[in-house]
Amino acid sequence: MNRSALLLALILGAAALPACTEADEGRDQSMTVEEAKAHIAAGTELSRIPKSVWRQLLPEDQYEILWERDTERAFSGKWLHNEAKGVYVTAGCRLPVFSSEHKYDSGTGWPSFWDIAYPENVVLREDYNWGIKRTEVLSACGEHLGHVFEDGPEPTGLRYCLNSLALDFVPTVAKTE
Repeated sequence: MNRSALLLALILGAAALPACTEADEGRDQSMTVEEAKAHIAAGTELSRIPKSVWRQLLPEDQYEILWERDTERAFSGKWLHNEAKGVYVTAGCRLPVFSSEHKYDSGTGWPSFWDIAYPENVVLREDYNWGIKRTEVLSACGEHLGHVFEDGPEPTGLRYCLNSLALDFVPTVAKTE
């Protein structure tokens, strides 16, 4: 590699470093896995758990979806055809986000919802990663869940298109008398 190409590679690499560390800004780099598990169970300080700990807590495919903004293959997710009644929580932080009452079959290959059940646990952010403007759906602790589009059913006209790997499902418990 000639000197100019090497210099350019070093400059580009250095420019990318802030982007890599930015997502972990404000996170407690000294936090242990056990401390993170305690915070998840208590629902406290979730946004302070560093990516290095999430990498230890989650299977690789879930980590890639939640923290590297990956997308699972269409029609491959375990919640796509789930018709049980209950609440969808985020796979890492365990925050309730969507309800089975708002779930519908969009035909896209990903679990889709026409509304958010727990808006305090969801953040929407502009996303230009594919060179087009999309709206990313994140949990309040920073997990990537999917995207929202304006081609959903009434009454909202929205389609929250989510990754199954970003979610867990908590079924409604039937009351006994």
